[in-house]
Amino acid sequence: MARPSFQSVGDYIAAQPPPARPVLQRVRATIRKALPRATEGISYQIPVYKIDGAMVLYFAGFRRHYSIFPATARVVGALKKELAGFLHGKASIRFPLAGAVPTRLITRIARLRAAESGARAASRPRWR
Repeated sequence: MARPSFQSVGDYIAAQPPPARPVLQRVRATIRKALPRATEGISYQIPVYKIDGAMVLYFAGFRRHYSIFPATARVVGALKKELAGFLHGKASIRFPLAGAVPTRLITRIARLRAAESGARAASRPRWR
């Protein structure tokens, strides 16, 4: 069976199970508010947010949870207490679909990633 090919974040959310849709819409709105300069798109068949072409954040919905990627060392270090119980693996933050969307925490994650991404881009040499 072929995987779906999403053209937009709206398409991605619409393809999710009905109980997940409002949660993912809230996650999307939170990220867009936190990163007003970001462009939104699809990469690896999940939503991605980029600033000046640099990847900042991904999110994805699953059967019982949704995840935000990447959970970098800087993000984990800055938000260690708030992320307790939500870290999964080396680079993902998992939140249950049931319960309130932690909008303040997602905003902080997005802004930390934007700063991290911007600092990385600024440190790259520019060739003329």
